[in-house]
Amino acid sequence: MINYSSQYQLKFDQFSSLYHLKLDPNNRWIQLASILPWDKMVAQWSKHYSSSMGAGGVNPRVLIGSMIIKHKMNLTDEDTLLIIRENPYMQFFLGLEEFNPDSVFTPSLFVEIRKKVGSQTFDCLSDMVIKMSQIGCNQDNKTHHGELTIDATVADQQIRYPNDLGLLNEAREKTEVILDMLFDLLREQLKVKPRTYRREAHKVYLSQAKKKKKNKKELRKAMRNGLNCIKRNMGHIDKMLDMIGTSFPLEQKYQKQLWVIHTMWNQQWEMFISHTHRCDHRIVSISQPHVRPIVRGKQAAMVEFGSKLGLSLFYGYLKADHISWEAYHEAQDLQQQAENYKTLLGYYPQIILADKLYGTNANRKWCKEKGIRLTASPKGKPKNKTAYQKRKERKEYGRRNHIEGRIGNAKQAYNLNQIKAKLKVTSESWISATIFVMNLAQFAQHHGGTF
Repeated sequence: MINYSSQYQLKFDQFSSLYHLKLDPNNRWIQLASILPWDKMVAQWSKHYSSSMGAGGVNPRVLIGSMIIKHKMNLTDEDTLLIIRENPYMQFFLGLEEFNPDSVFTPSLFVEIRKKVGSQTFDCLSDMVIKMSQIGCNQDNKTHHGELTIDATVADQQIRYPNDLGLLNEAREKTEVILDMLFDLLREQLKVKPRTYRREAHKVYLSQAKKKKKNKKELRKAMRNGLNCIKRNMGHIDKMLDMIGTSFPLEQKYQKQLWVIHTMWNQQWEMFISHTHRCDHRIVSISQPHVRPIVRGKQAAMVEFGSKLGLSLFYGYLKADHISWEAYHEAQDLQQQAENYKTLLGYYPQIILADKLYGTNANRKWCKEKGIRLTASPKGKPKNKTAYQKRKERKEYGRRNHIEGRIGNAKQAYNLNQIKAKLKVTSESWISATIFVMNLAQFAQHHGGTF
């Protein structure tokens, strides 16, 4: 059941204990609370909840506002609720009627929010804020207007840097835990626990993991030992499961772990016998099997681990048009990004600022048909250009750096390169929420405020 009061029912001068607290009406949280379309945002948010069934839930404005505070301040779920308890400005921003020193809800509700609302809700909230800014509102008679800047990046997951030996050791330890739990269920039938040689296997792993410089031959021998240990443990587990006969007797998370380990072992075995270091849909984290290695070739890191984002920038607002957990060529996003631009604003951009990767034949042809100019060097023999033309092209292409700055700001100021959510759906919600909060900062600036 939804519990919400309209944004027009709470006024700044009615906030209890205001005289004693002496709040500043020019505070950024109070200013932002007055310009946000809370009723519209709550209506979009409430589509995931029943208006009549169930117990009374937390005020949706409190949930939305808490998400905004969390990603703006780069706080953990627990710290977000602590700072809200201590800050009257934030409590007014959440729509509370008076200062309350108690927690507004439990930290675990943040995870449930990410699962329930998903990334699409935050994308809709971003679109709502962009439309409210009335950018290009006087262009009703035009079919093309404005600039669209596009690029791709990776939102890195907060995982341990993977290596094959470490993954095999982690898988071995997890299979040993599952084996021990199954043995407890079959203790009367088996009498003796199957041998796993875990102490010897751990010594073999440490003998290589502690070395700063690893010998390839010795490393390969240690990996073979790890593969054999996992295979032996999985064989024991399969026999125990056959003895039980019913559905999987342990918790669901152990069933998922076992499935991930089976898949990971097959991948590692194929790479081991073929002497390669790549395979399709490679698993680099047992706890987060949806994460993939994405080769970007950047100076800081050749390989990044997370989701690949197709981003577009227009009028200062950032939009994630594509979130993929598999590596792909970002040029295929161009047409969809231009269509999303038109759907949101009502017209195509005059020009698309993109790097050379987007200048494929299909994109060039499509842009020409739609009357959009693409900043990609024309194919064929270079034409002689005047100094003015060259300077104009460099200046135009330099405007593409704006999206590079926004991506850097997202990663440095909003921790877009440290996604701490564990599940696929919660990670996508985290990414979309971060971009939504970035757009709120632009929205506040558009209205003469700071955030």
